Amino acid sequence: MRTQLVLKASLVAIVLTMLASTFEMAQLNGRDEGQYQIVRAFYGTARRNVDVTDRLRQLAARDRTFRMGNSTFGVDPDQGVIKTLRIFARDRSGRERMFDYAEGSTVDGSLFVGWASGNWGRDKWNGGWGGSGGGPVGGDGRPGGVGPGAVGDEGQYQIVQALYGTARRNADVTDRLRQLAAQDRTFRMGNSTFGIDPDEGVVKTLRIFARDRSGRERMFEYTEGSTVDGALFTGWSSGNWGRERRTGGWGAGGNTGGNSGFDAGNGAINIVSATYGAGRQRRDVTGRVRSMVRDGRLSIPVNNDVLGGDPAPNVPKDLRVVVSSGRGREREVRVNEGQQLVLP
Repeated sequence: MRTQLVLKASLVAIVLTMLASTFEMAQLNGRDEGQYQIVRAFYGTARRNVDVTDRLRQLAARDRTFRMGNSTFGVDPDQGVIKTLRIFARDRSGRERMFDYAEGSTVDGSLFVGWASGNWGRDKWNGGWGGSGGGPVGGDGRPGGVGPGAVGDEGQYQIVQALYGTARRNADVTDRLRQLAAQDRTFRMGNSTFGIDPDEGVVKTLRIFARDRSGRERMFEYTEGSTVDGALFTGWSSGNWGRERRTGGWGAGGNTGGNSGFDAGNGAINIVSATYGAGRQRRDVTGRVRSMVRDGRLSIPVNNDVLGGDPAPNVPKDLRVVVSSGRGREREVRVNEGQQLVLP
């Protein structure tokens, strides 16, 4: 009788264990149903990078979300520059897509099928940094088969010219920017980056003039110390841009004065849109930013308190504001978290 009770208790324990395991697996599967199957992962730059697929599999088994960098992968393949984690994956139809995460970014495995299981990245794949259809490392960075909306080199704007400095003193850095773009998709810039300090003692700006597909000019501003992301620009790493002649100076359309050619005509600034965050974790703060314009000017610190919360915890963020003039021209200003936005 006692033996039977022991056997029954053992059977009950086994059944409960099996049920618990099934429940845990169900929970895991419920969280692990991404849209893309990982094929390969690289870490570094177009110039120097290493395959980190196995290491990424280990990290995925421990955490669904993690912040990554040199210490995460135990290697610094290209010292002194900002590196990228580049994940190649395929959707359910077999179409390839590339995901880029700048050094210091947070990687969220919810996008990927079987993330925590590690049952991916084991099939044969001959592609390098440029993708399965790309040429040698250091090519244009465009993976073969990447379609619209993919994270690659399919930007919306064609760069015409780049200037660095202030309205008072600035220098053309288009050629230098082309060199930087060939090395990295993302980099942090300042005097040392361009090898020049055109206006000593003041904060300078990188001003990129570009055109969209309809030929409309738009200006992008990055304050000294900001991170430049080439994902916005067509053919970024190929360097096939900025070779046509442009007569305009620091101000768009040939206006070289301090108003940059983007005043609204009545002394006020027109905020078209504003977002705050990092990567895909961005929040629309247009209304909040508009409400802080005073007497046609805007001067605010860029932080979570001012902008209504933290859309991307533990990740460096930026504020991106699109400003329009009365003549229809637009420019985008990017200011890193912890810095001051001043317009115009």
